[in-house]
Amino acid sequence: MSGVHETLTPELRDWLGQQRMFFVTTSPLARDGHLNCSPKGGDTFRVLGDREVAYLDLTGSGIETVAHLQENGRILLMFCAFSGPPKIVRLYGNGTVVYPDHADYARLSAHFPNHPGARAIIRIELTRIGDSCGYAVPLYDFVGHRDLLDKWADKKGPEGLAQYRAKKNRESIDGMTGYEGV
Repeated sequence: MSGVHETLTPELRDWLGQQRMFFVTTSPLARDGHLNCSPKGGDTFRVLGDREVAYLDLTGSGIETVAHLQENGRILLMFCAFSGPPKIVRLYGNGTVVYPDHADYARLSAHFPNHPGARAIIRIELTRIGDSCGYAVPLYDFVGHRDLLDKWADKKGPEGLAQYRAKKNRESIDGMTGYEGV
C-alpha cells in the first residue's frame, strides 16, 4: 500500500508526467511562521533525473515558497491521482530558486513551455520519494488548464511584471526576503 523508492523509476516518471496538478509545501524555520501549501498546474513540472525534479514558478500574489527555500531549502511536492487507479506520491527534497539571471536558467527553462509570467525555476534534489494508496482521494474529471494567469501576465508585459514583483513579491507574509530576481 505504501513504499519508499531510491530513485524515480520509469513507472513513477510516467505516472508523474500524467498528473495535471500537484501541491507544493514549504515552511519557515520560525515556529510561529506560516506554513505554505500551493496548488500548481499548467504543464509546469519536469523530472530532470533519477533524484532531481523542477517546476516553473509563475508570478503570483504570494512569494512564500521562494522565501522559505531561500531560508532553509526544505520542500515537499505531493501528487494525487484524481483519475485512474488511486495513488499519492510525495517528493521530499532540498529546493533551490533559479532566477532568470542565473547561469542554469536558460538550460532549465528549455524543459518548459513558454509562460509570460515565469519568475523563476524551482529545482529540487530529492531526499525521499514515497508513495501511498490514495484510496480516499476523490475522482475528478480534468476539464482543462486555466489560461487566466498567462493572459494577466501578457497584459502586464515585462515592465508591468517587474513592477508587480517589486511591490507584491518583495517579502513573504512573515516578512522574509522574497523575490530577488531582476
